[in-house]
Amino acid sequence: MGFLKRCLLYAEGAKPFLCRPVVRSCFLFSDFFLIITALYLLKPTSRSFFIENLGAEMLPYVWIGTALTMGTFIGYYNRLIVRRARLHVVLGSCMFFIILLLFFSAALAGMVDMPALVKASAAGYYIFVDIVGVILVEQFWSLSNAVHTAEEGKHYYGFIGTGGLVGGVAGGGISAFLLQKAHLDSADILLVAAGVLLLIFALTLFLGWLGVYDEVRAKDGQRGKEAAAGWRALFKNRYIGLIALLLLLAQLASPLVDYQFLSIVEQAYTDLDKRTAFLSLFFSILGGVAIAINLAVTPLVHRYLGVIAGLLVQPLLMGIASFGFFLQPVALMGAISKVSDRGLSYSINRASKEILYVPVDPVLMYQAKAWIDMFGYRLFKVLGSMVILLLTQWLPFKVQLPHLSFLIMGICGIWIAIIWAIRPEYYALARTNASGEEKSGGLS
Repeated sequence: MGFLKRCLLYAEGAKPFLCRPVVRSCFLFSDFFLIITALYLLKPTSRSFFIENLGAEMLPYVWIGTALTMGTFIGYYNRLIVRRARLHVVLGSCMFFIILLLFFSAALAGMVDMPALVKASAAGYYIFVDIVGVILVEQFWSLSNAVHTAEEGKHYYGFIGTGGLVGGVAGGGISAFLLQKAHLDSADILLVAAGVLLLIFALTLFLGWLGVYDEVRAKDGQRGKEAAAGWRALFKNRYIGLIALLLLLAQLASPLVDYQFLSIVEQAYTDLDKRTAFLSLFFSILGGVAIAINLAVTPLVHRYLGVIAGLLVQPLLMGIASFGFFLQPVALMGAISKVSDRGLSYSINRASKEILYVPVDPVLMYQAKAWIDMFGYRLFKVLGSMVILLLTQWLPFKVQLPHLSFLIMGICGIWIAIIWAIRPEYYALARTNASGEEKSGGLS
C-alpha cells in the first residue's frame, strides 16, 4: 500500500511536466496517430466488404446513405455534447464503436448464415466507418482546440497533424502485413482496429487524468451561434463565397474519382482478402505520398510560386490523371487518379486553402467553415452520387466508366477558373492585412 501511495504521489508531482506544451503535443501526436491508424485499418475492409456483397455499382447509394445518416446522427451528437462533458463523450464513443466492431466482425465473418443480414451489415459497416472517421477526428481537434492558444496552435498543430498522416501510412501497412504475412482474414482486421480503439480509450483517459482536456463551454456556446448563421456568411462576402465554391467543387469531383477507382478494383481483384490487402497497401502509399508532398513540395511551391499555384496543383493533376484513366482504364491509372484526388487534398491543397482564410475576419471565417464542413461537403457528395447514378443507371443510355473522366475534367476546368477568379481578391486582402499590421506595429 505504501508503494502504491508513493507511485500516486510521484505521478501527481509529474503532472506539471507532462502538461508542458511540448510534452502535451507529443501525447496528442500519439493520440491522433492511433485514431488515423484505426481508421485506415477499417477503411480498406469497409470498401472491400461492400464490393464483395453489394458491388461497386451500389456505391453511390451508400454514399447518399452515409450523408443522410450523418445528418441525423450529428444532430443527436451535438445535443449530447451540450449535455455531457466532452471527455466523457469521447470515452463513451470509443466503447460504443468497439462494441459495434465486435458485432460487424461476427456478421461479416460469416458466423450468421443469413445473406440478407450480411449484405445489410456490409452497407451498415461502410456507413459506420465513415461516421467513425468524422466523429473521432472532430472529437480530437475539438479537445485539442480547448487546450491550445492560437500561438501554441501555430507552433504545434503542424507536428500534431503529421501524427495523422503517419497513422494513415501505418494503418494501411499493418492491415496489408496482417493479411499477407500473418494470414489473418478481412474480418480479423476489425478486431485489430477494436484493440487500437481500446488503446485510444486508455490514452484519452490518461490525458484526462493529467488535466490536459479542459472544457471551454462559453466559447462553444458562442461558436454554436456562429455556426447556425454560417450559410449567411457565404452571401455576405464574395471572397468567402468563392472559397466555398472552390472547396465544394473538389467534393463534387471526389465521388466520381472514387467510383472509377473502386469499380476498377472490383474488376481487378475478385478475392475478398486480396482486394482488402491491395486497398490497405494503397491507402498506406497514399498516406506516404501525402507526407512527402507536405514536407518536400508544399513549402517550395508556397515559397517560390505562391498560394494560388498551390491551389492549382490538384485540379491540374486530377484532370490529367482522369484523361489518363480514359485512355487506359486499368487499376494503375485508377490508383494514380485517386492519389491526385486524396493525396493532394490531404497535403498541398489543404495547406493552401487554409491560407486563403488567413486574411478573413475570424468570426466570418468560422461561420463559413462551420457551414461548409457541416453541410456543404455532405450536400455536394450527395449531388456527386446522384450524378453517378443518373449517368450510369437511371438514364436510358448508360455512360461507360472511362467516359466519366470527361465530367471530372469539366469540373476541374471550372475549379481552375474559380481559383483564377479568387486570385486578385486574395492578393488585395493580403495587402490590406499587411498594411494594417504595419500600422498597428508602428503605433505600438
